[in-house]
Amino acid sequence: MHIHFIEGYIQQIYLVEYSDKLLLLDGCCRADVDTVCNYITHTLSRPVTDLKLVVVTHMHPDHAGGAHLLRTKTGAQIATANVAGHWYSGLDGILMHWSDMVLALWVAGRKNKARKNIWYDRKLNADYYLEDAEPLPGFEDWQARHTPGHTDRDLSLYHQTRNCIYIADLFVKVRGQFIPPYPVFYPNRYRNSLELVKSLKPKSIILAHQGEIDFQDIDFEKLDKQAPSIPVTHWRSVKAKTKRALGFVD
Repeated sequence: MHIHFIEGYIQQIYLVEYSDKLLLLDGCCRADVDTVCNYITHTLSRPVTDLKLVVVTHMHPDHAGGAHLLRTKTGAQIATANVAGHWYSGLDGILMHWSDMVLALWVAGRKNKARKNIWYDRKLNADYYLEDAEPLPGFEDWQARHTPGHTDRDLSLYHQTRNCIYIADLFVKVRGQFIPPYPVFYPNRYRNSLELVKSLKPKSIILAHQGEIDFQDIDFEKLDKQAPSIPVTHWRSVKAKTKRALGFVD
């Protein structure tokens, strides 16, 4: 088993290679689909049909945006957390879906990336819905772990033999410091998820936007202290800014 680290549109792409199959640890951006397919065909000299499974760790544009199109192009199946309903449900969900895509394009601009089409369906149609600690279908050396907080359905992917875990956006690195992500919809679940990863004591932790980090370099106590006590979300931020703009300050 070998993990290939590929530079994506606004995040790292992790393509796991085996002698007879390939696994994608997250669903990427829509803009990354050709990057993944070209890497498989030109760098690995393999057919795109060797991609057998795409995991969607949560529904943000850089983690779910390419999943459906990758399935169409390669025949790969999609796996995600077994959580009821759709993340972007209802009118609020539609608005949040659009705002998340706008935010992703803003991040791309900060990275001096050209603006690309990153639209994707706000409702994921997966082939597998995974319980906590369930092995990945066809890749039983990987285990899906439920690590919600950032959203209600975040997954981390743990490989016991290599002793590493891909945590997607459980935390991020900004100005050299590890901090909780934005948003955090479920602070209590978030702290429980930090504790789960800490308890596994992996040798390394793989982040969606940073690469692979030694476990010893992560200060989990500091992350716990920095985690919000109330939800930090788009709508709360908009409301707070509006109140400040109108002169209503608590």
